[in-house]
Amino acid sequence: MLRLPLVAFFVSTVLFGSAWADWKPAETVKTYAVSGATGMDLYQSIGENGPVIGKGVRAIAHTTFTLFWKRDYQPRGTACVLASAKPSLTIIYTFPKPKGTLAPALKAKWDVFMAGIRKHEAVHGANIEAMTREIERISVGLTQDNDPGCKVIREVLQGKLKAISDARLSKENAFDQVEMSTGGNVQQLILALVNE
Repeated sequence: MLRLPLVAFFVSTVLFGSAWADWKPAETVKTYAVSGATGMDLYQSIGENGPVIGKGVRAIAHTTFTLFWKRDYQPRGTACVLASAKPSLTIIYTFPKPKGTLAPALKAKWDVFMAGIRKHEAVHGANIEAMTREIERISVGLTQDNDPGCKVIREVLQGKLKAISDARLSKENAFDQVEMSTGGNVQQLILALVNE
């Protein structure tokens, strides 16, 4: 059986910049074409056409995001306060999509497979949103004394952001290890698709 070691990873394109409480992430779904008359055919097509992640390894699906910020730094006396931070977050999902029409029995198997893959990727999307909300939480109201030009506060904030991003990556890696381990959820989805 063709093995795809990576099922869900993300390319983190993050340009940090402000937030507020009333926002929702945008979502974009991209697809790539796969073909086949059996579950194994479809899985092999995924291996040939799936998105390339990391060092040339193909994935079944993956989640990426873009994150931009609009921040309002305000000098207050000799201090600087980050008065608001508004994010613009787009979560981008990439999934396989069969060309043409699948036979009814194969379509039923494919639908179960994809429901599981989408559920897996949704966890990654939720983790990205949670990271963004945590950044918002620690950003708004951040104050740096003796910084009337609002320069030091930016460096202080960047240090905090790295810790939050690293924590998310650790959580994501732990989730993927469980999901993609022998007997894990993703392996079970693959087996249900390819076994006749």
